[in-house]
Amino acid sequence: MDHEEIVRLYGPWRSRGPADVVALFDGYAHRWWLAGGWAVEAFTGVARPHGDIDPSVPRADAATLLDHLEGEWDVWAADRGTLTPLVGDDPAISPTCSNLWLRRSGAGPWEYDVILMDATEELWTYKRDPRITLPFGSILWEYEGVRYLRPEVQLLHKARGLRPEDQQDFETASPLLEAGSARWLRAALETAHPGHPWIAALMP
Repeated sequence: MDHEEIVRLYGPWRSRGPADVVALFDGYAHRWWLAGGWAVEAFTGVARPHGDIDPSVPRADAATLLDHLEGEWDVWAADRGTLTPLVGDDPAISPTCSNLWLRRSGAGPWEYDVILMDATEELWTYKRDPRITLPFGSILWEYEGVRYLRPEVQLLHKARGLRPEDQQDFETASPLLEAGSARWLRAALETAHPGHPWIAALMP
């Protein structure tokens, strides 16, 4: 679903930025970073509207994140078109759940869309094709004290949707990729999404 349809079905989102995410994770001792369109914007320096903001943590750290958020945020599991509140002493998160939506209460807007990524201390794995992996340390970069998902990895995640904002992000970011990053993205697309239109655009 596009952002407008999500808002129609589930309610509005409050505009948040990177500084808000830094505050959200204040005191959180585990790994987190920013993904989504904000990661592309940090890389390119080209601003565009954002429907939401996407902090990210390793899936294995989800329970630790819930402890950090307890008492301040209502957390819902967004899982293949369903939304389920995570309540109780030991809320279960489905292995297919990729996103946690945060809001202060049912009367307020959604504020953060936390992406759960498949990553260990050593290795990141692309959720749509486990053949595609990278050392965990190579998927992030830092800008103004905030860690972001690297642009080539973010563009791979955007490739399946091909929404207008995804195409815009590709057209803005791809010319700025280093040669090695562009080669990696092209090879990853050929593996996971053969025939994707971005492959030809990435040819040297």
